[in-house]
Amino acid sequence: MRFQARLKRDWRFWKGLSRTLKRVKTITRESDNLICDDIQAALELYRNRPAMTFEGRTVTYGELDGIANRYAHWAKSQNLRRGQVVALFMPNRLEYFAIWYGLSKVGVVTALINNQLVGAPLAHCLNISGANHVLVDGDTSPAFGAALGQLDRPMQQWILGPAHGGQRDLIQALKSCSQLPPDRSVRDGMTANDTALLIYTSGTTGLPKAARITHMRAQLYMRGFAGSTGALKTDRIYVCLPLYHATGGLCALGAALLNGGSVVLKRKFSASQFWPDIIAENCTMFVYIGELCRYLVNYPEVLEETRHKLRLAFGNGLRPDVWPTLKRRFRIPDILEFYGSTEGNVSLFNWDGREGAIGRVPKWLKARFSIRLVQYDQEAGIVERAANGLCIECGAGQVGQCIGKIGSDVRTDFSGYLDKAASESKILQNVFERGDAWFATGDLMKSDADGYFYFVDRIGETFRWKGENVSTSEVAEQLLVFPGVDEATVYGVQVEGADGRAGMAALVMNGPFDVKAFGEHVAREMPPYAQPLFIRLLPALDTTGTFKIRKVDLVSDGYDPNRIKGVMYFKDPKRGYVKLTKSVFERLQAGAFRI
Repeated sequence: MRFQARLKRDWRFWKGLSRTLKRVKTITRESDNLICDDIQAALELYRNRPAMTFEGRTVTYGELDGIANRYAHWAKSQNLRRGQVVALFMPNRLEYFAIWYGLSKVGVVTALINNQLVGAPLAHCLNISGANHVLVDGDTSPAFGAALGQLDRPMQQWILGPAHGGQRDLIQALKSCSQLPPDRSVRDGMTANDTALLIYTSGTTGLPKAARITHMRAQLYMRGFAGSTGALKTDRIYVCLPLYHATGGLCALGAALLNGGSVVLKRKFSASQFWPDIIAENCTMFVYIGELCRYLVNYPEVLEETRHKLRLAFGNGLRPDVWPTLKRRFRIPDILEFYGSTEGNVSLFNWDGREGAIGRVPKWLKARFSIRLVQYDQEAGIVERAANGLCIECGAGQVGQCIGKIGSDVRTDFSGYLDKAASESKILQNVFERGDAWFATGDLMKSDADGYFYFVDRIGETFRWKGENVSTSEVAEQLLVFPGVDEATVYGVQVEGADGRAGMAALVMNGPFDVKAFGEHVAREMPPYAQPLFIRLLPALDTTGTFKIRKVDLVSDGYDPNRIKGVMYFKDPKRGYVKLTKSVFERLQAGAFRI
């Protein structure tokens, strides 16, 4: 029986791997077939089928292509040349995918800006993009206007909606643009190694970095998930994740649109609307991040949650304790958990559904996969090396940093960031032999004897909260701007029942702490996911001999007022920052707050 179970497991893995490799095997960096050519081929094949539904409006593949073509011709009318950048700063909407797809038809790069950003982080992302044009809508225009004074060059603002001030009316401009595809000759000389998109990632330190997404990498995402999910043209995929992230914007859209299926796009996730939407739109799949699944299982039971036609949920970050509840309570036949990063070259898939695992590399295929775990000294913050100077591979059950060998083929390519120094900081040299180079994911994992990989934690100055990577140094910089803050350090703490780590800030004040004004400052300067959930006031911060703040002790302390002396605050979802008393702590531990 044990042999039969192993055989079934390996067969499911092999089927998933084969489907995926079949779709990506022809991708090469030298090819003149770009991501827009992949999408165009699908659009021609499925022209009259429904492609995307958003807020009651459905467009066919042909109509979606027509929208994209207008943006391509708009770019030409603005004398935008291939390689130049346009910043896209909008929430999810019907036009979002069509915009970057259309711009790619004329070789223009689209910088996908997180629509939750405000202030200095927003200005930073716009500045490093190199864009001279930014596309906004009514939701994001105010944030762009507020950041104008921090831009290092003039940017022309185009708005999908009524224009005022220094804005230009994008809707009016598009009316004179053709719906026919631009001549393919405009892309002559381009290869799949050219840049298609800029997608931002927090990285491990500092402000967001712009990852260079080549046409080849975009193809890998979109084609890869068209294969790995086994999606069909009859599938309708529910997407409520932001399209500025690769998971929602490339992986999920690729699974649907390269197979003739439909995307049911939502502006944002809503636990109360999730199941009614799934049923009303006859969805057969949905894409997730772990936080989304936690919200679903914590939401009160509703009749609709088992009356759906779902056959697969796919995504990343699903917590081991949430996994069985999600699958059984909602009667979801299959869950496909995967692991990957926007800029990295490490991809893992859990095709056979082992609960808690982020992917698998069977022993009989290990030599073909350039993924390894190496021993890592968390105190020193470096990989451990043997006497010969080379890294030490982890054994089964050992926790280590996940790394991926850098090569020339599509699956091992590392395109890096616009910032060359940031790219080089992610590369490990002389790992298993002299002269080799490996991408350091910044993630700690462990594997078992069957080849399953399990996520353990993030390394360094970043923690994950509400599906986003939060840079501790970036948040601390914003807190130091608040009057009266002498010192600030930010770290992640685990909260009972929550995915990832919640932000906690330790502050040293030089006067009274105005908690109301502080809350207003945080709300104004930071996106919701980056706002600290806990505040701790201290007379001083302990430092090391090299003047680095000792966060390890702060993290260990946590936020339990029964153990910690001094004043702490908790960000109540309804009332803002309140004193973290023992009664508030007990309610928090009991799950009384929807954080």
